[in-house]
Amino acid sequence: MDDPMNRTLDAVGPRLKQLRQRRDITLSDLAAETGISISTLSRLEAGHRRPTLEQLLPLARAFGATLDELVDAPPTGDPRVNMRPIPTRDGRTILPLTRRAGGIQAYKFILPTGSDDAEPELRTHEGYDWAFVLNGRLRLVLGEHDLILEPGEAAEFDTRTPHWFGATSSGPVEFLSLVGKQGERAHVRAAPKRADSV
Repeated sequence: MDDPMNRTLDAVGPRLKQLRQRRDITLSDLAAETGISISTLSRLEAGHRRPTLEQLLPLARAFGATLDELVDAPPTGDPRVNMRPIPTRDGRTILPLTRRAGGIQAYKFILPTGSDDAEPELRTHEGYDWAFVLNGRLRLVLGEHDLILEPGEAAEFDTRTPHWFGATSSGPVEFLSLVGKQGERAHVRAAPKRADSV
């Protein structure tokens, strides 16, 4: 195997460990979720074992990542589109889902386990936001309202209203966020009437 391939495979272990710690789960939790033994996961993270495709597939599913992200493959396709996760200093991960000029932009956020007594720093900016919770519990402070959103729940608001997002102490949270310009609202199509309700 050539040197670039060796370097790519050698870098997978630390990346797996970082992803697991970012999700705030134990090796035992990950083993239960993927069907890969704790000892194998530990050896993979430490770089004492190289991953196989059969191991990378369940790991990618568990982390909500692509195989390219796990092995840090070089970007392909349109160079103007880069859907790689953006880690932040406070442990959050932001994954841009759209890359187009103007219009509504979509993002997936993954926030680490939070503290229920954390004092949020509310902020404001121009725009309109929609948030939809995928996994975990999302704390949304919106003006004088302090809300907990569960999976499947959504909120929409004018971002000139002071607001803050965070995870609770129950664990990390994943949510989608659609951000549009001021006054831009989602176009909601009403469900068709059922025949028995006519």
